[in-house]
This record gives sequence, C-alpha cells and structure tokens, in this order.
Amino acid sequence: MAYKITEECVACGSCAATCPVGAIAEGSPIYVISEEACVECGACASVCPVSAIVAP
Repeated sequence: MAYKITEECVACGSCAATCPVGAIAEGSPIYVISEEACVECGACASVCPVSAIVAP
C-alpha cells in the first residue's frame, strides 16, 4: 500500500519535490501519489506542512 494524500493538502508541492522516485504528481485540486511507484519511504510525509500525508 502506498502513502495517501488527504483532502487537507494545500497543494504546496513540497512532497513532490522530496519524493526520490517521482511518485507524486500535481492533481486537481490536490497532489496524488502513484500506488505503483510509491516505495513507502515516508519522505513526503515528513515534509508536509499540514500533515496531509498518511502512512499505508
């Protein structure tokens, strides 16, 4: 299971810039994480300023 971005996302892009495998893309209206590409490293969750990313 991949990390998930919740509706609390403010679309700042911090998570996408931090993801080492490029699994996060800008969506509408919030960013989305590709379940296939996510390696569950947690880097995105650690940089999210509003704690909008939850562990699998």
